[in-house]
Amino acid sequence: MAFIELDRLSLSLGGRPILKELTGAYSGRCIGLLGPNGAGKTTLLQALLGFHRPTSGTARVLGLDIHTQIRQIRHRIGYMPENDSYIASMSAIRFVRMMAELSGLPPEAAMERAHETLFYVGLGEARYRQLGTYSLGMKQMAKLAVALVHGPSMVILDEPTNGLDPAGRLRMIQLVREIRDTHDINLIISSHLLRDIEEFCDEVMIMKDGRVVTYCNLEEERRANRKFLQLETRGENGPFLEAAEVLGCECAVDARTSRVKMVLPETVEIHDLYELAETHTIQIRRLQYKRDSLQDIFMKAMEVGKK
Repeated sequence: MAFIELDRLSLSLGGRPILKELTGAYSGRCIGLLGPNGAGKTTLLQALLGFHRPTSGTARVLGLDIHTQIRQIRHRIGYMPENDSYIASMSAIRFVRMMAELSGLPPEAAMERAHETLFYVGLGEARYRQLGTYSLGMKQMAKLAVALVHGPSMVILDEPTNGLDPAGRLRMIQLVREIRDTHDINLIISSHLLRDIEEFCDEVMIMKDGRVVTYCNLEEERRANRKFLQLETRGENGPFLEAAEVLGCECAVDARTSRVKMVLPETVEIHDLYELAETHTIQIRRLQYKRDSLQDIFMKAMEVGKK
């Protein structure tokens, strides 16, 4: 079942179109949201949360319509914004409890959940300190606690590793992976860091100029490129490469590493290469598929619409 459905969703701000007739159904467990500045990523998230009313069309989140059921949607979503959003003079425990109550929990349950969640994100010992005294990494963890405290069905994380040092980034990655793998929660993660999306997500939505230009399963996208190989050979490989080209392979030798790069046609299989190598008395010492990185996928998506 799709947890986000877009139905010709359009939105303009100040008379300028930001989202342009977005349509699609998305059901990935952990979706990465990518795109250049101005692509419409944050506006889309804010529309799903009811902060901006669509100009036309609609969307459904967890089966609920953003026009008529936004209160129910907000009760079921946890949101970690990119920018700081806290009351500096309040302790973490008071603030997280207050946000839990605003999300619909009764006071006693909200307090219990606030303690549990702050311990979960690693702020148990610091939960009585004022938020204004927290380091940047601690503030990020406090925002994550707010997103989780009411037990949401879906969590939106906007730039979760923003500004974190290596140790803080690793801790955030571990927490998000644990949430993804052990909790019944759907995740949307927006980040300008491709490596973060690769760390967290199994599916990716790439936006450009207010439209979704690519939506793919990362592993399936990589598998689709299994005919692009890199080989390390031992022996004189000239005759071997000539024979491979006769079969229709495209071959090139990297002058720096002496590795062979090869694109196979559909009619050639791996065992054919080993047979050629045996015929021409060379050894294939290593053979690996070159899989598209997320950067490759992103750059292809950015080419959409270019002339």
